[in-house]
Amino acid sequence: MSDVRTTERDRRKRELAANLTSVRRRIETACAAAGRDATQITMIAVTKTFPASDVRLLAELGVADIGENRDKEAAPKAAACTDLALTWHFVGQLQTNKARSVVAYADVVHSVDRPRLVTALSAAAVRAGRVPRCLIQVALDDDPSRGGARAADVPALAARIAAADGLELGGVMAVAPLGEDPAPAFAILADVAASLCAEHPAATIISAGMSGDLEQAIACGATHVRVGTALLGGRRAIVR
Repeated sequence: MSDVRTTERDRRKRELAANLTSVRRRIETACAAAGRDATQITMIAVTKTFPASDVRLLAELGVADIGENRDKEAAPKAAACTDLALTWHFVGQLQTNKARSVVAYADVVHSVDRPRLVTALSAAAVRAGRVPRCLIQVALDDDPSRGGARAADVPALAARIAAADGLELGGVMAVAPLGEDPAPAFAILADVAASLCAEHPAATIISAGMSGDLEQAIACGATHVRVGTALLGGRRAIVR
């Protein structure tokens, strides 16, 4: 049985390594086209529905940034990997009653989009003695189910985060509209990010782009891309 497990582990590691090489090549090509340095880009491996064993394999392959979008899955996975030197990113929509749990492991929260959530995260961070970086999720379409603050509301929300105990304002995040060319939306995000950075110079993160549109995001200034399917494969129904 141990030999079977070893063989499966080796097979999966080779698969992840090949995918990682492909994604890194895409990032390098996109950066070259945009006149940017690929070292400016942080690739976040979004491991939702995949097991902690995949996180460990990715860490062995040099991946240091891991993203999750559901606290119910992320919390135990992060707990199983506390011995690894990883930066954990919470990238999904976040309910205020989950703030305490998320702050316990997340180094960066990408989906801050309302004042009540800032209050909840601040209280949780102070209680836990942690200082997570908060990114403001900016809505790039009119679908409220996808979360995000209106661009006009970003300055006030940023000021609230910057003034909150236990939180650090890190920048902005967005998800491209469904079924549309993502480039115009990412250009809008870049403008919002520039205005934010003018008021808060340390808030330099632009989290945009996923497996299908990372090139367009990089062309519009993304500093962080969130890659799931292109790296880990099709989503699994059950987490082991």
